[in-house]
Amino acid sequence: MKINIFLFRCTMIAALGGFLFGFETAVISGAEKTIQHLWSLTAFWQGFTVAASLIGTVIGAAIAGLPAQKWGRKKVLMAIALMYLLSAIGCALTSTWLLFITSRMIGGIAVGASSVVGPMYISELAPASVRGRLAGMFQLNIVAGIFIAYLTNFLFVGLGDEAWRWMLGIMAIPAGLFALLLRGIPESPRWLILNNRDAEAAAIFARTGEPDAFSLIREEHALSKLGTKESLFNGKFRKPILFAMLLAMFNQLSGINAILYYAPRIFEMAGFDKNHAYLLPVYIGAANLLFTFLAMTIIDKVGRKTLLITGAIGMIIFLALTAGAFSNTGHANSMVLVYLLGFIAFFAFSQGAVIWVFISEVFPNSVRSQGGSLGSFTHWIMAAIISWTFPIIVEGSANGGFYSFIFYSLMMLASLIFIWRVMPETKGRTLEEIQKDLGIA
Repeated sequence: MKINIFLFRCTMIAALGGFLFGFETAVISGAEKTIQHLWSLTAFWQGFTVAASLIGTVIGAAIAGLPAQKWGRKKVLMAIALMYLLSAIGCALTSTWLLFITSRMIGGIAVGASSVVGPMYISELAPASVRGRLAGMFQLNIVAGIFIAYLTNFLFVGLGDEAWRWMLGIMAIPAGLFALLLRGIPESPRWLILNNRDAEAAAIFARTGEPDAFSLIREEHALSKLGTKESLFNGKFRKPILFAMLLAMFNQLSGINAILYYAPRIFEMAGFDKNHAYLLPVYIGAANLLFTFLAMTIIDKVGRKTLLITGAIGMIIFLALTAGAFSNTGHANSMVLVYLLGFIAFFAFSQGAVIWVFISEVFPNSVRSQGGSLGSFTHWIMAAIISWTFPIIVEGSANGGFYSFIFYSLMMLASLIFIWRVMPETKGRTLEEIQKDLGIA
């Protein structure tokens, strides 16, 4: 199916939340060591400072489903844009650690909420034949945001002691643009159906190119008899809950956020000087962007499961190689760059590209916002744990780098078994057909 201009425009505007998600996630990597010295933070409190945003994401992911269900996806996206803007301004202007933490948490709440509502909105708007590619645009924007964060960090690092303010404050520009552009997109048609606004939903489906809108509307009503009152934890949705939570856990147990948040520190641990330590993450961001784009071009052809299995195998290998590079402490190992690029390529091609698409697909309309919140909440809980503990582990032991990366490699081995033996394929199925396949229709 060809993607029409209206559908593409709405998708790209909603996916800007993903760009800000990625930027907010990675930008701290350029500022974290300066901030540690500025406020004389121990490894524990440095881990907390970096993880503060992730604590916010846990909150955002946990609470986003309810307002998205009650007031609609579009209104919640508008609130998210304003939180991104407030966070950027607060981080750039503050001179106290407490206000910095508060601003980072606000940005984190926006990230957590965005990770629920952005993919949900896109998946509810997109026809089944192109849903993987369009929902994947959110992930593509995440990695674009990560790349731009690394690039601006490198460009601003020469501005002296105040460089970190520029690194964090520049996010105000895309945040403001996001808020303005959201005014031009419609509400989710499936949310409109849940609220008995069928005529409005049919008009939007017609503009997106949905082939049989009225049949979809009848099917949605049949699958959502209890509407917004249905509980996610009524025993009926055990399978999608299990799939979403395990996939979200394994996504973070790959160590991806430890690498994204501490990339310059990791390269300095490997023996690179400061200039290279800030330049090399740009390569990481570029590889992330390239392989996510590659995955998006084939996700609707080869399927979610094939991508995940391929990625798990590659990540096991490259994480083990990275661990080996850090096992010989006291010696620089330039191969760390090659190994991390390999890891990022396989992560972007698999877990990175699939997670938000899959979680937005496996829950029925009546509990999709609750299910999306649960998957995202699990993801960010694990992200906070990984990011908080990483500096404690690497500063607490000469072999901290080895211990961290060998653990991540073993977790990817466990993920491979889960994906191969348990996880279903959702390629080419309508959201309604997926629910029937899972036995929850």
